[in-house]
Amino acid sequence: MTDRRDFLKTAAAAGLAAGLPLGAAAGEDPPQEPTLFRAPPIDRVRIGFVGVGGQGSGHVENLLTLDGVEIAALCDIVPEKVAAWQKKIRELGRPEPAAYTRGPRDFERMCAELDLDLVFNATPWEWHVPISLAAMRHGKHAASEVPLAYTVDDCWALVEAAEKYRKHCVMMENCCYDRLELLAFHLARKGVLGELLHAECGYNHDLRAIKFSTDGEGLWRRAHATKRNGNLYTTHGLGPVAQAMNINRGNQFDYLVSLSTPSRGLQLYQAEHLPADDPRRRERYVLGDVNLSLIRTAQGQTIYLTHDTNLPRPYSRKYTLQGTRGIVEGYPRRVYVEGVSKAEHRWDPVEPWFESHDHPFWKSEKVRQAGVGHGGMDWLEDWRLINCLREGQPTDQNVYDGAAWSVVGPLSEWSVANGSRPVKVPDFTRGRWKNTPPLGVVEA
Repeated sequence: MTDRRDFLKTAAAAGLAAGLPLGAAAGEDPPQEPTLFRAPPIDRVRIGFVGVGGQGSGHVENLLTLDGVEIAALCDIVPEKVAAWQKKIRELGRPEPAAYTRGPRDFERMCAELDLDLVFNATPWEWHVPISLAAMRHGKHAASEVPLAYTVDDCWALVEAAEKYRKHCVMMENCCYDRLELLAFHLARKGVLGELLHAECGYNHDLRAIKFSTDGEGLWRRAHATKRNGNLYTTHGLGPVAQAMNINRGNQFDYLVSLSTPSRGLQLYQAEHLPADDPRRRERYVLGDVNLSLIRTAQGQTIYLTHDTNLPRPYSRKYTLQGTRGIVEGYPRRVYVEGVSKAEHRWDPVEPWFESHDHPFWKSEKVRQAGVGHGGMDWLEDWRLINCLREGQPTDQNVYDGAAWSVVGPLSEWSVANGSRPVKVPDFTRGRWKNTPPLGVVEA
C-alpha cells in the first residue's frame, strides 16, 4: 500500500511519483462514479467569514449584495476590523454578525458553536487548510481563497475530509470568471478553436513593494520566499486552462517538470529600499525570480505555466489557449480563428468576439457594474458559489479541482530541487475523472 506521505519519496526513487491516495493500493480498481457532488439546497446561506482584510472585505461587500445571504459571524485577529464591519452591516439594517477575535484559532470556536452553512476564509496561505478542515468537521461547507493548499499531504487531507463529511470544499479562483478566460472557455465549448492542444498561463506581477510592506500581505507572503523555490501561485493561470481542457472531467494532469532562475530580485530590493538597521536586511531568499513549469495532460496537451513576482514588470497572466482552428490570447487580449478572422495571419481585437461570443455570465449588467473585486470577476465568483448552494447544484470548482490546481505548486518545488526531473501529478479523483462530464456553459 502506498501512503500519500511517501509520494515524494517515491518520486525521488522512480523519477515519476506514484501519487496513490491514502488507502488505495496499487492495482486496486478505484470507484467509478462521477465526482460531481450535490448538497441539499439552502434557502438562506448563513456565512461565517474568516479574515476581513483587503481581499476578505471585498468578498464580504460582494456577499452583502446577494439575495439569500446572511453574514452570521466575522472572525479576524484584528478586533477593529471586525467591529468596523459589524457597524457597516448594522447600518444596512441587517442583524449584527457575531464577533470572533480571540486570537488566530478562534475560527475553531466559531465553527463549533454556531449554526452556519458556509465558512469562507480569506486569510494567509498557511491558514487555508486548518480553517477548511475545521469547517467540514463541524458540518459546514468550506470556501477558501487561493491556493486551496500548498503541500501534497494537505491537498489529500481536504479531499478526504470533503468526501468523509459530504461537504463542499471550494477554492475561490476568481480568474476563472474573468471575461477573457470565459470567452476562451465559451469558444472552446462551441468548437470554434478546434481541438485544444496547448496553453500558456501564469502569474506575473511585481509584488516587491507588497512583500516588503509592514502590513497586509507583507506580514506573511515574503516569508514563503525564504523557504520555498518553485511555482508558488499556480491557480490564477492554471484554473481557467484546466476548465477549458476538462481536467478532472474526462482529462487530467499527467506529469510536470519545473525549473527556476537564480534568486536576485528581493535581494536587490532589500539592499536598495531598506534602512541599514532594518531586521529584514538579514533575511535570505531562495525563491527563484522566474519559475517555468511544463505540464502534460493525459490527452497529450501541453501547458506552460510561469511565476514571476520578484522583478520589475507590468502585471500579466500570460493567457493563451491554442487549438487546431484558432487561438485566444490575453495581455494583450486578441483572437485569431482560421477562416473567420478578418485577415489571414492577423489578430482580431477582442471586442468583436465579445459582441458575438461573450459568455452568458458576462452579458449580465450586474457583473459589468460590479464595483468591487478585479473588474467584476470577484462578484461573479461569489454569486456563482451562493447560487449553487441555494439551488443544490454542483459548484463550478470542487475539492478535486482545487487540489489538482494547487498541488502543482509543491510538485514544482520537488522538481526544481531534483534537477527538473518529471514528477507525476496525483489523481485526487482516484479514476473518477474518466466518467465525470465536462463543465458546461451555464446561462446567467
